[in-house]
Amino acid sequence: QVQLAESGGGLVQAGGPLRLSCAASGTIFSSNAMGWYRQAPGKKRELVARITSDAITNYADSVKGRFTISRDNAKNTVYLQMNILKPEDTAVYYCAICMLSGGVVIRTTWGQGTQVTVSS
Repeated sequence: QVQLAESGGGLVQAGGPLRLSCAASGTIFSSNAMGWYRQAPGKKRELVARITSDAITNYADSVKGRFTISRDNAKNTVYLQMNILKPEDTAVYYCAICMLSGGVVIRTTWGQGTQVTVSS
């Protein structure tokens, strides 16, 4: 069993920063990927940023240059630093961890989500 504890959401003005954190606990494979996804009202959940245990990252085009994902493997924690926030970044942000074996996703666990609201 894996549990994810998210924190850091809230209300921020456009142009401002916000930092999300997500700590994983339980049985965690040494090979894994942690990431942030978001879902705005009426839209599908989409990948925001993802980082593997080897520190390989990928980002959605819409956040490149504004968001930075990082992780602390010793703490099994992933961070999302969000800068120059825009109203269109408003969404529920979900943390996820994928357990990998040979590059294949064995299991994915989702956090409960944290609301990010960007006012114009």
